Amino acid sequence: MRIAFHAPLKSPNHPVASGDRQMARMLVKALEHGGHSVELASELRFYLRQPEPKSFDALKIEAREEAARLAGLWDRDGKPDLWFSYHPYYKAPDLIGPQLASAFAVPYVTAEASYSRRRNAGLWGDTQALVVRAVEQAALNICFTQRDRQGLADAIPDAAFGMLSPFIDTSVFRETPARGCPTRLVTVAMMRPGDKVESYRMLAQALGSIVHLPWTMSVVGDGPARDEVKAQFAGLAADRIEWLGAIEPAAVPDVLYSGGIYIWPGCGEAYGVAYLEAQAAGLPVVAQDIAGVPEVVRDGQTGFLTPPGDVAAFASAVERLLASNDERAIMAAEARRFVLEERSLVVAAARLAELLAKIPVS
Repeated sequence: MRIAFHAPLKSPNHPVASGDRQMARMLVKALEHGGHSVELASELRFYLRQPEPKSFDALKIEAREEAARLAGLWDRDGKPDLWFSYHPYYKAPDLIGPQLASAFAVPYVTAEASYSRRRNAGLWGDTQALVVRAVEQAALNICFTQRDRQGLADAIPDAAFGMLSPFIDTSVFRETPARGCPTRLVTVAMMRPGDKVESYRMLAQALGSIVHLPWTMSVVGDGPARDEVKAQFAGLAADRIEWLGAIEPAAVPDVLYSGGIYIWPGCGEAYGVAYLEAQAAGLPVVAQDIAGVPEVVRDGQTGFLTPPGDVAAFASAVERLLASNDERAIMAAEARRFVLEERSLVVAAARLAELLAKIPVS
């Protein structure tokens, strides 16, 4: 099929690295791997940081202009077989896809759409209503987590759903990774206000309680909350932590290979691509049993998931893996097997092909 791909939150070509951008790129790869022709329909970002009516009005004007541009192209060159919208939600609704798909009788598909009842007020209520209409219109809504599917199904029970587990391109990970330092902890996360800062705060508190152990940690990440994040770790010896800042995605595997355990609380994580990368590199994970994290980490098999907000339990799980070479090695092997065999691009491409094959295309 000829597929028009759009990610209203962040284009696959956006200059700032993030899990959203990475998954958008992975979806394009998976679709192409399945034999489809994928074209980036639009690179406009329809994202509202705050519920500001003037900003939303400006976005709607941009959307009308972009829809008119694409309609002209489709009239001239022919319409695509399918519109694929990645990650529409209340802050980034798809403002062009549903309209175009309806006007040109093109099947409409979403992936990782989400719904939050607590946002049904004010402007967020208006933007979420657009997401609801898009999900209702969609021939298929592809969900990455049971949490997202349940949220959508509760609000829009008659919508069409299909499941696709979160995945990564495992080809970038060496077949047999070098053994890293077993007491080297690794985390990869942006430094921005909100859930990210809260995760860093919890991480610092947990590490502060196990300073009797000989661990060190490498941190990959940067962002506007850099100073606030680093301040959380001020009570720890400076030589304990290596701040690597933002690095190219291609360099992340080498950092992972250098470590022994991946630790990240994951407050509010949709699921966390970084957890899959860490496991592909042979690192067991310590995270919280929260949000979508259980979709990518198998508690007791590929790592430990601790109760939300329980700093002591998180620290205890890290301590347990630091103290047990055998348990860490068993989990490391299972983590690699899990991702390489069950969460690869090849597996995802096959699942996507299965899902899309059920959609009638004119």
